[in-house]
Amino acid sequence: MSRSLNKAILIGNVGGDPEVRTTSNGGRVASFSLATSRSWNDQGGSKQEKTEWHKCIAWNNSTRGSGLADVVEKYVRKGEKVYVEGEIEYRQYQDKEGQTRYVTEIRVRELMLLGGRGGGVGGSDEGGDMAPRRQPASSPRPKAAPAAGGGGSFDVADFDAPDDDLPF
Repeated sequence: MSRSLNKAILIGNVGGDPEVRTTSNGGRVASFSLATSRSWNDQGGSKQEKTEWHKCIAWNNSTRGSGLADVVEKYVRKGEKVYVEGEIEYRQYQDKEGQTRYVTEIRVRELMLLGGRGGGVGGSDEGGDMAPRRQPASSPRPKAAPAAGGGGSFDVADFDAPDDDLPF
């Protein structure tokens, strides 16, 4: 049997305060941009950096009272470092001029606030607390943290820690 998987995992900084709106049927949706960056040295030894921007969408579960869009509205702010897990979704629509527009979005299923503000020198936050703050998702059952290696839990706080025993 053939299976498929559509999963995106991102750790980055929120580009602006989320926009939250209510749909015509009463559902709530929050959207925010997330920046992920990578850096490398080119052949001449100059440091290069590239930032990718991701449009993230979080919906409330309409069958329950509070949901992920409410959590995003209450806690997510510009500059906040977040862990986002979700699905890549492609869609198209007609704009006001009748042109077809294509959009790629991350449909958020899991969100963790990582505690620090991005863009500061040294990467430390004001309170010094880099422990992740897990936010409830709209799924009915609790989700385990992503596994790292052979069964231990993934500690996002270790993401920024230097790894001195790299094999290369």
